[in-house]
Amino acid sequence: MKHDDATDNAGWVRGLLESHEQPLVRYAQRLTGDLDQARDVVQDVFLRLIAADRSSVDGHAVEWLYTVCRNRCLDVRRKERRMTTLSTEAEQVLENRGSADPSPGGEALEDRAAMLRLIDALPERQQEVIRLKFQAGMSYREISGVTNLTVSNVGFLIHTGLKTIRERLAARALREEQAGFGLAR
Repeated sequence: MKHDDATDNAGWVRGLLESHEQPLVRYAQRLTGDLDQARDVVQDVFLRLIAADRSSVDGHAVEWLYTVCRNRCLDVRRKERRMTTLSTEAEQVLENRGSADPSPGGEALEDRAAMLRLIDALPERQQEVIRLKFQAGMSYREISGVTNLTVSNVGFLIHTGLKTIRERLAARALREEQAGFGLAR
């Protein structure tokens, strides 16, 4: 490889790293349940990107990154046979619930933690496509490429997952209203 090609390739990898490292870490953390494992997986993903032939990745690099990340996470999960259901964010919110200073920002974090728990309660495939859609900002086609599902199956899983979340939120709101607590916990 000529010097200019190596420089171009390094810049290309650096650009992908800067744009996608953190979203990939969050995605990997959700799949592995462990931040350190997620960072290790993402590091491995970028090492594989460096070793890959750029022409085989260019044009669909985001799909490639998420596919390799997903496959590595599944390998880690199979190896360790464990998965944590609450995200680190949700655990932090639960730990801070006893705080004497309820602030509007705290309510937003609590709502986010509740939403994450509802997503965590969905079947694994629905969790994955919803996270790829809303946390990674991927299109149905990109999600299809990452998960090896058809685009219509991706749409169906997202639709049914969101419908389940809406139904559970409505049931929760009704229970809280009937208990006389309104929407606050």
